[in-house]
Amino acid sequence: MNSPDSPGSTPSPSDAATPAPSCSAKGCREAAVWVLAWNNPKLHTPERRKTWLACEEHREHLSQFLGVRGFLKDVVELDEWVQPEGSERP
Repeated sequence: MNSPDSPGSTPSPSDAATPAPSCSAKGCREAAVWVLAWNNPKLHTPERRKTWLACEEHREHLSQFLGVRGFLKDVVELDEWVQPEGSERP
């Protein structure tokens, strides 16, 4: 996903219009590497997954924040994330 273009290649218009996903940590604009799938059982049905994105630096902090509350369901590399039906898009 966030690989540099090959020499002499021209990015497609869709590549130029779509910014790279960034980390969800407050104030961080680093490229996202991880998807943290979570669910607040008081608000969401069990199959619902909301997502936060994390860079390498903030993955553990954001995971702990969600984990302490019992919200964290899964941590997956962004390139391997498959959006469950009925969930929000990262």
